[in-house]
Amino acid sequence: MDFTLGEDQRAFQDVARQFARDEMEPHARDWDARSHFPVETLRKAAELGFGGIYVRDDVGGSGLTRLDAAVIFEELAAGCTSTAAYISIHNMAAWMIDRFGDDAQRARYLPDLCSMATFASYCLTEPGAGSDAASLRTRAVRDGDDYVLNGSKAFISGGGVSDVYVVMVRTGEAGPKGISCVVVDKDTPGLSFGAQEEKLGWKSQPTAQVNFSDCRVPVANRLGAEGDGFRIAMAGLDGGRLNIGACSLGAAQSCLERSIAYLKERKQFGKALAEFQALQFRLADMATELEAARLLLHKAATHVDAKTAEATRLAAMAKRKATDVGFAVVNEALQLHGGYGYLRDYPIERYLRDVRVHQILEGTNEIMRVIIARDLLKD
Repeated sequence: MDFTLGEDQRAFQDVARQFARDEMEPHARDWDARSHFPVETLRKAAELGFGGIYVRDDVGGSGLTRLDAAVIFEELAAGCTSTAAYISIHNMAAWMIDRFGDDAQRARYLPDLCSMATFASYCLTEPGAGSDAASLRTRAVRDGDDYVLNGSKAFISGGGVSDVYVVMVRTGEAGPKGISCVVVDKDTPGLSFGAQEEKLGWKSQPTAQVNFSDCRVPVANRLGAEGDGFRIAMAGLDGGRLNIGACSLGAAQSCLERSIAYLKERKQFGKALAEFQALQFRLADMATELEAARLLLHKAATHVDAKTAEATRLAAMAKRKATDVGFAVVNEALQLHGGYGYLRDYPIERYLRDVRVHQILEGTNEIMRVIIARDLLKD
């Protein structure tokens, strides 16, 4: 076992950290206040290779590992958690095209996705199919060389702004075996979008319902075979769960560091808050929980890279642990800042709003427990 990052990984980490400090953190408050989607900043991130982190390099990807990605997303999230999380979703959708698409599909979509000349969204959740994703009802009926899509997807990050939508549709029987995966271009007739959702956090990325009304999509846009969609969706989520866990850790690490600085500076009862042992213990617990969650996340990432039998279970464990710990540490940081933590003059409240949804998306943490338990109890 080697728990140290390699030379290349430290280089990725440094680049991501500097980018987050220079290009994301100074603007994060404004993006949040204006619900601004920072297209130009995203494209600057893509110039560093962050638009297709684990897409193969023959189409412009960086060809890195899931562990590399975890290191990168943790650093980016310290700058702006909401924007880093969108980059994660974009990467997940791009990887699905890279992994399951044919040569023509990869050549058509991935160069522009890796440069973020175009943006991608992942469309699984529906108004009536959230945690029970296998019950999705958006239907694709074969008509010659096309599928005709009807239905809606809910809570889609990038909805209305993204250029490419990786969509799970029902082409066959009820249940997971009847689901297929198609890529839908934004300008396809019959594709429309709901109003932008007004959210607690994640304000630097748009979120909207995606609607299909007799939306005609070429069969050539299907990823994999008919009936492969649920397997493709779940494979994408293994990586997405690692990324969103890493984003939680990045936000929490930033809040821990801000708390340490604040306790050293702030004085009450004639001495710095950092001198009170009760507060020292709280910092110690925050740091310990973060380190434990990070180690589990990195272990899970190596298993997802290696495609081991334990990969899905470990990804679920890591997502559950990292997002719960991330929120708890940010919440504790807000408490340590007292009334100042509740003010928008300080970034803690924004981190809190942004990380809260991580316990819900990419599969709720309750569903993570279901995945873990099923794997433990299988014959």
